Amino acid sequence: DVSFQIREGEIFGLIGPNGAGKTTLTKIIATLIQPTSGEVTVRGNDTVRHDVQVRRNIGLASAEERSSYWRLTAEQNLLFFARLYGLSGTEAKRRIKTLFDMFELGELARRRFAELSTGNKQRLAVARAMLAKPPVLLLDEPTRSLDPIAAARLRSTISSLARDGVNRATIFLTSHNLAEVEELCDRVAIISKGEIRALDTPHNLRATHTRNEEVSIIFSPDVADDVNLALRQAFTDQSFTLERASRDERWRLNFSREAEDETLDKVLNVLHQSGARVRGVETKRATLLEVLERYENEQEDAEAS
Repeated sequence: DVSFQIREGEIFGLIGPNGAGKTTLTKIIATLIQPTSGEVTVRGNDTVRHDVQVRRNIGLASAEERSSYWRLTAEQNLLFFARLYGLSGTEAKRRIKTLFDMFELGELARRRFAELSTGNKQRLAVARAMLAKPPVLLLDEPTRSLDPIAAARLRSTISSLARDGVNRATIFLTSHNLAEVEELCDRVAIISKGEIRALDTPHNLRATHTRNEEVSIIFSPDVADDVNLALRQAFTDQSFTLERASRDERWRLNFSREAEDETLDKVLNVLHQSGARVRGVETKRATLLEVLERYENEQEDAEAS
């Protein structure tokens, strides 16, 4: 079952493996296909019974964008769709200029769509989705196939769309780039085989579904033997590894702990008593990828049993 609410003004992410239902759900919200059961509402409008009202409230940009006209320029494409949205000629030109400035596409306004790079085509697709100032923006894998620089520029624009007081939109984002989802999204839902398995902030998903936290401490001077002995005396059931951090006298102490337990404080105290000077502490919890893999493994185990 799929059941969730998206809060006004947030960037909501949907992640899951291929075939999980991400694109299908996006198309249902966009009124492109109808749900077989249940209902979806956008700002109080049912996507089946009030599809016209829903379309007036949404903008859609997809990685599979195929509706732009290749022989028209970037500006002509937006002007064409602006008139379809009902904007007057003057309104359309004013809105297009605003969007070209926002998406840094001004220099490409008179270039034919066929001549644009993949990244610029994607940015133009998102700009087109924003023509009518929709309060809800649906982005289905918007950075797929983009090079790192183009993807970073588009992510920056997406982030600004959710924070901009004038053009602010509620954003529904699907992506296979989990680092992108962590960077952009206020909340994330994990979908698998058409079911929502988890929904929370990226931080809470990592924290809730992580048993251990990896800790790395850099210290000096070269008192590794003293530190090793002190740690073995202080901890009987804890594993540590020591390795040189660099060519100088700095060392790296690695261990894992249960999130938020007192092991780190005790280790820091041992280091201090051993004459070590702490130069840095790094902690690492599970990524969204590891959380997603855990759900997939649980699903496979349940199906096998």
